[in-house]
Amino acid sequence: MIATLVLAPLVCGLAGLLLPMRNRPLGAGLGIAGAAVSLVLTVLLLAVGTRGQFSSTWARFGDLGVTLTALVDTRALLMSLAVTVVALCVQVYSVGYLAGDGRYGPYAAQISIFTGAMLTVVFSGDLISLLIGWEVMGACSYLLIAHDRTLPEAPAAAVKAFLVTRVGDVGFLLGIVLLGVTAGSFRITDVLAAVPSMSGATVTAAALLLLAGVAGKSAQFPLHTWLPDAMAGPTPISALIHAATMVAAGVYVVARLFPVFAASPTALAVMAAMAGVTLLLGALAATAADDIKRVLAWSTVSQLGYMMAALSAKAVDAALFHLLAHAAFKALLFLCAGSVIHAVGSNLMSRMGGLRKDMPVTFWTMTIGLGALIGLPPFTGFFSKEAVVGALHTQPALWLVALLGVALTAWYSTRLWLLTFFGPARDASVHGHEPGWTMLAPLLLLAVPAAGLGIGALVADYELAHLGVELVLPLALAVLGVAAAWWGWRRADSGDPAAVLGKAGPFLASGLGLDTVQDRLVVRPVRALSRAVTFVDVSGVDGAVNGLGRATTGAGAGLAAWHRATLPRALAGVLIGAVLVTVTAVVFA
Repeated sequence: MIATLVLAPLVCGLAGLLLPMRNRPLGAGLGIAGAAVSLVLTVLLLAVGTRGQFSSTWARFGDLGVTLTALVDTRALLMSLAVTVVALCVQVYSVGYLAGDGRYGPYAAQISIFTGAMLTVVFSGDLISLLIGWEVMGACSYLLIAHDRTLPEAPAAAVKAFLVTRVGDVGFLLGIVLLGVTAGSFRITDVLAAVPSMSGATVTAAALLLLAGVAGKSAQFPLHTWLPDAMAGPTPISALIHAATMVAAGVYVVARLFPVFAASPTALAVMAAMAGVTLLLGALAATAADDIKRVLAWSTVSQLGYMMAALSAKAVDAALFHLLAHAAFKALLFLCAGSVIHAVGSNLMSRMGGLRKDMPVTFWTMTIGLGALIGLPPFTGFFSKEAVVGALHTQPALWLVALLGVALTAWYSTRLWLLTFFGPARDASVHGHEPGWTMLAPLLLLAVPAAGLGIGALVADYELAHLGVELVLPLALAVLGVAAAWWGWRRADSGDPAAVLGKAGPFLASGLGLDTVQDRLVVRPVRALSRAVTFVDVSGVDGAVNGLGRATTGAGAGLAAWHRATLPRALAGVLIGAVLVTVTAVVFA
């Protein structure tokens, strides 16, 4: 059943690639069917309580074996539930959102392959098969971000995402090789069992190498810059990448291999520092962005920082709880943003306003999603974020950063809500309207877990003794952030609370200028080096080879000319040659 669960979207995706590009009905049907089959099987496995490890040998390389191993536990099944629900919603939503798209067939097929690759990562019990799923996701993200060929920024964003994540993936590959060779097996259970017997240096090196790959996939500082630019892709793809695949993979892999990281205090310290910077940087950048999708993208960066912070504090359950909650409300928020963009024809919040009455379903579902993102009760984000913040008490500096992030999250979320749905319409040509039911149905479905996913966890696992200052302080800061954004909105002449930021606004919206820093410290030197290498190759290596070729050709042409000479010249040449040979023989005899 696990094999069918993982293979269903992969097979449907591969079949979809064989269809004509414009075959929308069959392409959409295959995409929806693959996600639906995986979702049904996930629910069945959760219902019957199937757990365990299923393994068979795939290949052997000397003493090292590569296996097809599936690890099925509650964490994997819950993650699979999030992946398949979001994938199904994205497939259905795309039918309406990309109506008239001439390349819908490969688009739907690539989503299916993307989903199957993520499910491979989720259930993989072997590091090699995990790596395969990991890399296939990277390839699919490149194709999907670049889908809209009419946008000049889409190909550049796709290349950037591919290259930045590849930088981290080099470390990820080396970390897997180091663990597998040291443990004598690539099977995850064998690797984790061998961790206590490994040297501290080996474990630290492996953990840091794996963390490089995680930083790339999960958009952690300093490899986070690709994620906001990936908004050039279609909005449903943004929902898929930001909610249940790609960025979620890094957090999930750290949780799956957590004994490796837990055995290295150095790796945990690096993880904590990286998470703190990512959390704060993403929240600050979201406060001033005008593009509604970039606000949500920077929000994702910040929320991923919360998850990694919880992992650095060894609160694995809190991190995964927030990962699942985030999958629900962030997918909802991106799809709501897509409905708004579909109606307005622009991503810019400065062109929106007054859409509350014209788009009531979108308004209420997005309100639920923003409430969950802020962490207001009774929405799911309240419980998951409180669990993360509560787990950070062992790291005071990170705890303070997380509290500041709570206030900033409330501020930029409220700003987005007010600029989009309240006040007068800022563009007279814009008239809001609800999309069709293929786009509204996923919003209503995702609003349910966004509004109530945390209630069951509260009843089942929450300790009432934990309800004290640790709960009140984050809630108070969230309310303060909401109130500050409301105050700024009421006072600003432009109606934008970010006006109070003044000249700092554009700097914050640019991600604190880190793209420029990356361009000057990495991109320009690499380009200069490539130009130098090209010059040496063309003018030096190729020049020497081409020069030798020209000299040889010239010598051959000259010799050919002598052979074609008239008899007197030929005789003179023979005599001269004979003289030279005789003189040489006498001199060197």
